[in-house]
Amino acid sequence: MTAIVYAPLEAALWPLMNKFYRTHQSSMKAVREAQLWVARKEGIIAGLCLRPMAHGHWLTGLFVAPALRGQGVAGDLVSQAIAAVDGPIWLFCDPQLQGFYEKLGFSLDVELPHALHERLVRYQRNKAMIAMGLTPWCADPDQETAPQ
Repeated sequence: MTAIVYAPLEAALWPLMNKFYRTHQSSMKAVREAQLWVARKEGIIAGLCLRPMAHGHWLTGLFVAPALRGQGVAGDLVSQAIAAVDGPIWLFCDPQLQGFYEKLGFSLDVELPHALHERLVRYQRNKAMIAMGLTPWCADPDQETAPQ
């Protein structure tokens, strides 16, 4: 059985991410200015984009091939991707996904950059959408344990 590999997608290969989305009739699109992350098991089985935004990143385009959902692929992919970037991470999602993202450390108590706030307001005109955020904890090298 082939192991799943989680890694950034090289810039020259970004069209493969859009092909993956199209293959599954997803409306998501990879964008060139984003860090593209994929889960691979022979081919791409999941992907997401981390778009630089206001000293942080906006997580978009999380999609897992339908046949592989419910197996932890999305959570592992998000965890690997966010561990590789500095600063806060924001995302918009359907309210039904709140619990999934909370298990990964995201919360509703989030202050959005102005550009993302405006975008969220526009999106909410057409569908239920919530904003969530994560500010990674930065270890203090002088401390041996995390603060309580």
